[in-house]
Amino acid sequence: MTMKKMMNWVLAATLICGASVFTSCKQAKTQEAQAPATEEQAEKKVVSTELIRTSQSWDGVELPDYFQGRPELVAVKYVFPAGKKLGWHHHVAMNYGVLVQGELTIIGQDGKTKVVHEGEPVVEMVGTIHHGENRGTKDCILYMFYLSQKDLPLAVQHPEIPLE
Repeated sequence: MTMKKMMNWVLAATLICGASVFTSCKQAKTQEAQAPATEEQAEKKVVSTELIRTSQSWDGVELPDYFQGRPELVAVKYVFPAGKKLGWHHHVAMNYGVLVQGELTIIGQDGKTKVVHEGEPVVEMVGTIHHGENRGTKDCILYMFYLSQKDLPLAVQHPEIPLE
């Protein structure tokens, strides 16, 4: 083998080994960069935050006893457009929820008022006439959960009472 051929082999071997080392180092750095994210994810825990625990509605009135018989649980998403009012009504069954967007004002027929802010829970009045309205500039989104029974209405409307 001539000296020129031998140098070409040495050069080729050096380039191949160098490329191999460079690729291995690059892969090791990529794995190192990914490792902390995986370790960080492994260290994260499920977080539970109790939003409310009460036996009273928002106006301070004690909630009624549970119904006798088989329960029917109902979940409802309400969207209140900005500036809209829901008519006067009352609930037969206990219900509670969380306002996930906006601000909702609840007004009792007796004039009591509750402003529910984004992220806050609310326990509705049972058997007491009231209505809700969005006095804000963006839609309100409210998730409500009813502890009801088959064939019971979620709300009883009172169209005879005018909204102001």
